[in-house]
Amino acid sequence: MDSEFLEISELRRLLDEKKISSVELTKHFLTRIAKINPSLNAYLTVTEAHALSQAQAADERIAKGGTAPLLGIPYAAKDMFLTKGIRTTAASKILDTYLPPYNSTVIEKLNASGAVLLGKNNQDQFAHGSSGESSAYGFAANPWDTTRMTGGSTSGGGAAVAAGIAPYALGTDTGGSIRNPASLCGITGYKPTYGRISRYGVIAMASSLDTIGFLCLSAADAAVITEYIAGQDAYDGTTGAKEVPTYHSQLKTDLKGLKVGIPKEYFVAGMEPDVEKLVRDAIKDIEKLGATITEVSLPNSKYGQMVYAIICPSEVSSNLAKYDGIRFGHSTANAENLLEVYMKTRGEGFGAEAKRRILTGTYVLSHGYYDAYYKKAQKIRGLIINEFNEAFKNVDVLLTPTSPTVAPKSGVAKDDPIFAYIADQLAVNCNLAGLPSLSVPCGLSQGLPVGLQIIGPQWGEQQIFNVGHAFQTATDWHKKHPAIG
Repeated sequence: MDSEFLEISELRRLLDEKKISSVELTKHFLTRIAKINPSLNAYLTVTEAHALSQAQAADERIAKGGTAPLLGIPYAAKDMFLTKGIRTTAASKILDTYLPPYNSTVIEKLNASGAVLLGKNNQDQFAHGSSGESSAYGFAANPWDTTRMTGGSTSGGGAAVAAGIAPYALGTDTGGSIRNPASLCGITGYKPTYGRISRYGVIAMASSLDTIGFLCLSAADAAVITEYIAGQDAYDGTTGAKEVPTYHSQLKTDLKGLKVGIPKEYFVAGMEPDVEKLVRDAIKDIEKLGATITEVSLPNSKYGQMVYAIICPSEVSSNLAKYDGIRFGHSTANAENLLEVYMKTRGEGFGAEAKRRILTGTYVLSHGYYDAYYKKAQKIRGLIINEFNEAFKNVDVLLTPTSPTVAPKSGVAKDDPIFAYIADQLAVNCNLAGLPSLSVPCGLSQGLPVGLQIIGPQWGEQQIFNVGHAFQTATDWHKKHPAIG
């Protein structure tokens, strides 16, 4: 059975027509995980017994006439999502043995839909990074070339979907952490409008920037999954009250009348020539589908990565304060007083990148520096938001490269503390402004994937899904897969 690269609608048809059961489909993916994961390190925890139990329950629902789109279909989750009774580490030794007492809202919604959890994916520790290499459990390798990084921080999810060992994978995106792996691994990655999907029960990184999304095989898959996990949540006060549309049924392939802006500042110095060419070729393809293309200018976007480099660690330092060895997670075995418990626990449990961000954020928020750094960064963030708002008065979506390069060799980020900010420079502004965006594959350079980023206005999910779906209907880049397994 070659079902590992089938989209959700195709898997749904096989299940509904009884050509395969959810148990058989789940066993197929578990077998592939056992074979392929040792070379990729995409999963930190494989939930075989749990998955087979969920699959059996899904088959019983299907036998009674159940046909919900995600019913019986397996998925994976970044190890930031709390899963009741299932190890959740955030790829950090400080949470090495943590078993959450409850599920995140998104996991609860997928449980209700009848989806099947295959396991928890590797990632950058606490989502700090853009390479996957800050994980305490080793990096997740890129299935296109295992000597290269997947991108991060949702590294394991990118590797899993690209390698066909998960149909889709939940992730978090704080500054490009879904779209970056999507671009480097040749798959589709969706970051929602801030407040579109609940963050409750997902380990926090930077709370004003964090969003919940996923990696999958197509824009059509993204539309389906979003319908089931989006919406207002009483447990997350940042979620919006806007009704969740039936995105999938409203997908279009005709882009006639669509106004598309191309921000000139996003074709940055140092971008690989092949990446720029393939992105511009993709823009031409979208123009052929009926869209009107216009160059636009977003001059304040060049400050985005610097603003992010101040705001993100500031919020990280606050969010990581709870990991003190008292309530949960690792606690040092060698301390003579309470202060030593705090210091040694955090020193032993946190990795280098987490420590670096804690120190940076604490410094920025300290007396005498708050106004000079954090307050000023928030003012520039306001300018970036206003600039996007002005642009969307004249265009419906923006098209940019997702990443300025193809997947770099592993190890590049290890000794470079600013690698993450450079790698995500084309992605961070969407998080600063709370905008939805979609990365879709648009070509291969040196045999490695290149991503096209589609950015919409707040709550503009339908627009970005439409553009992604139309592009993928007219091209087949999303059907290119690495030769693995």
